[in-house]
Amino acid sequence: MSVNEIQDEIISEFALLDGDMEMTVFYIMELGQKLPEMPEADKTDDNVVKGCQSKVWLTAKMNDNKLFFTADSNTAITKGLVSLLARIFNGQSPDDILGADLYFMKKINMDRFIGTQRSNGFAAMIKQMKLYALAFKTKLEVKS
Repeated sequence: MSVNEIQDEIISEFALLDGDMEMTVFYIMELGQKLPEMPEADKTDDNVVKGCQSKVWLTAKMNDNKLFFTADSNTAITKGLVSLLARIFNGQSPDDILGADLYFMKKINMDRFIGTQRSNGFAAMIKQMKLYALAFKTKLEVKS
C-alpha cells in the first residue's frame, strides 16, 4: 500500500470514532500496545528522538530498498502516535518517505487531542524518520 492509501485507511478508522475524544485517545493507546516489541538493546540515547517530551526510541533498517522502523515510548499515547507513523512509513522506499505529504493528522483532527508539546514531539518523530530515509537514500546512491 502507498503512503496515501495507508493514511486514508487511518482516517477511515478514526472516522468510526465519530470525534469522541475519550474513545480516540483510548484507540491511540491501543495502537501503541500493538507495536512490535523493541529490543532493550536498541533503547539507547543514540536512538532517542530529540524534541519529544516523552522518551521515544526509533531505529530504522533497510530491506530490499524499503525502510522498516522499530519504535517505542515510555508513555502510552506517544507510543500510539509513533505506531501510526511506523504503520505509514514501514515498507516504503526512502523517496516515498521523503516525498510524503502527511495529511491524516489534519483529517482526524489530531490537534484536538494532543497538546502543543506532543505536537512538537510528533513533528520531531516525522523529522527523524525522514532523516533516516535521507541517510538510506544517500547510502543507496553511493552504492550505485
